[in-house]
Amino acid sequence: MQQTAAGSQAKIANLSAKKAGASAAARSALAEGATAPSFRLPRDGGSTVSLGDFAGRKLVLFFYPRADTPGCTKEAIDFTRLSDAFAESRTAVLGVSADPPKAQEAFRNKHQLSVPLASDETHEMLQAYGAWGEKSMYGRTFQGILRTTVLIDAAGRIIRIWRHVRVDGHADEVLAAAQAA
Repeated sequence: MQQTAAGSQAKIANLSAKKAGASAAARSALAEGATAPSFRLPRDGGSTVSLGDFAGRKLVLFFYPRADTPGCTKEAIDFTRLSDAFAESRTAVLGVSADPPKAQEAFRNKHQLSVPLASDETHEMLQAYGAWGEKSMYGRTFQGILRTTVLIDAAGRIIRIWRHVRVDGHADEVLAAAQAA
């Protein structure tokens, strides 16, 4: 019985190590200067959005944990507030979370957001961009969205990556980087 329990604990530890390793590998594989991973996701309004839709323009992808929570709302409102300035610098902005498209629509409508919001319920894109990984809150560890922003140039190459984003002032900082690129 003890061998079985020890074997089970070893298997759980190996699975946890593999998950953490895969998450770390995904984050480290995404690097400035690299080609941005392609994607196609459902978005608010019922259509889909893909990386190819933004060919010839710069693109800001901001990954946020959950629609209509305080930090995510502030971040989305800040990007909306600056949408004209982003447009002037030929930069599109797209928010991405794991919320279903209906929740994204409700979030957009409630806060009058002008930036499109995409849904990655499978976490495939989130993983490709290093925005899915281990988090902890109140002593509990779990997998979730790591607040991350990626700036992509008009040719589809990654210009800059912001990890573990703090919301205050972040959209302004991203705008400055987009204008300088």
